[in-house]
Amino acid sequence: MPSVRPPRAHRLPLAAALRLNRPSEIWFKPALSVVVATAPPNLTLLALGRLDLAMYTMAGSLCALYAHHRPYAARARTLARVVLGMLAGLAVALVTAALTTNAVVLVTVGALLAAGQKALCDASRIGPPAHVIFTFVTSAALFLPQTPAEVPGHLAACAVAGAWAWLVCMAPGLLRPYGPERRATAQALHAVAAHVEAPERPGSRTAAVTAVHTAWQTLLTAGARTEPRRAVEALLVRADVALAAPADADPGRLRALARDLRGARPLAHAAVPAESADAMPDAKREPTVGRTPLWSRLGPLTPLAVRTAVGCALAGYASLAIGVGRPYWALVTAASLYQANLTLTWSRGVQRVVGNLAGVLAFAALVPLAHLGPAALVLCCLALSFGAEALISRNYWLGTICVTPMALLVTEFVRFGNAGELITDRLLDTLVGALAGFLAALAITNRRAGDRVAHALTAVERARAHAVRTAADPHAAPGALPAARRALTGALVELRSVTDTASGEWWQRAWPSERVTHAEQAGHRTLAATVRQHGFQASEGAQA
Repeated sequence: MPSVRPPRAHRLPLAAALRLNRPSEIWFKPALSVVVATAPPNLTLLALGRLDLAMYTMAGSLCALYAHHRPYAARARTLARVVLGMLAGLAVALVTAALTTNAVVLVTVGALLAAGQKALCDASRIGPPAHVIFTFVTSAALFLPQTPAEVPGHLAACAVAGAWAWLVCMAPGLLRPYGPERRATAQALHAVAAHVEAPERPGSRTAAVTAVHTAWQTLLTAGARTEPRRAVEALLVRADVALAAPADADPGRLRALARDLRGARPLAHAAVPAESADAMPDAKREPTVGRTPLWSRLGPLTPLAVRTAVGCALAGYASLAIGVGRPYWALVTAASLYQANLTLTWSRGVQRVVGNLAGVLAFAALVPLAHLGPAALVLCCLALSFGAEALISRNYWLGTICVTPMALLVTEFVRFGNAGELITDRLLDTLVGALAGFLAALAITNRRAGDRVAHALTAVERARAHAVRTAADPHAAPGALPAARRALTGALVELRSVTDTASGEWWQRAWPSERVTHAEQAGHRTLAATVRQHGFQASEGAQA
């Protein structure tokens, strides 16, 4: 089978890296959550006159940034793991800081922690802000003066704030317990409607398939199969049918159904066709479709972890060499660059530098206000944390304009410092971190990217063969065909993801590009055929 080797020379975008996107649909959720999670601990410390402990409580409060797209049953587990991961990383950093003040050792430990956090966050697919928050907290903690006796108390402060952050993120479930499932299904219906309107538009089918797959995964991790979830499930089956036969679908009707999901009113239960009655597993049964063990996902991420370790170490050492007093800023800058491939890493580097340059100007403007007193300092940090999450979904650099002054102001919790010195150090560390981080990415190639395409391609071919056999088997168990379709959809989404990743990576092995195209086309035809064969009643049921 002929193969096409990706070109060795890639264009490195500048304007495209800074282009603004539409804001996230739920941008206000992490923005409000982090403010509510941060305010009580910080105001309590302000009242007690112990703002010097704010770094430790903020470590726990920042856990409120995660898992807002997950249904509440899965969110509870994910947030618990995030808090435990934050505590573990902070414990390593604080113990190291208590045992040594050797800056080279501290930078080395920080780089290794950043690499581990990068690999674990990518393997667990935790989503934004991924490893960056963990690395920011642990790197800063490495350079905080510490004694062994103080470590338990500081960890306790983080744990209390983390528990409060967990409660803050779970609280909306009291009002809208099915919000995440409804929102994911509405996004799927909108994506399918867009494909129905313009089926020839490049990427429209991939976007629709991905949105439907994401909605199914959300529904499958939501918990018990209650009546409201059955109604949502019926609408998602409707999206499946429309995707299989776009010529027969009504995009206006799909968008109307999506609008109904956006509200809080109950949905009328739409009958699910018999063939799809087992589309979801029984209550409390953990889904396994498309899931692989965490440890098996870590292997392919080794090159990215090595990049992160080497790049962060080089950035920290270079910062020490030029005499910057806070080398962890350079380390965090390098850690924040590393994305799925080198092209995306370059784009993130551009965004980071532009955002930090603008952010230090914002810090210079805010310093007079923040230095009015501790209360003003706390309020400025709260406002910046809201602004960062409100803007970052538009583009990373835009959110960084708020993140940078917030990070600088956090250093003022212990004592007010020299603003000019802070600005100079931050600018130097940004440039050093971005340069060292990108050079490490250039030097350490990810030649496994092509191998991942080959593995994903094999998975698609196997999943397609299984779906065809299941559809032709009159004695297949109830729910076998929906499960086979979900497995094939997941395999197709993974194949497109790893192929896009490999196409942005430099200096790697070739992959069978024609075979990938053929497998995707055949897979989508199989999905359409099985839905039309067994799901024709779903359209009527969803309209009920």
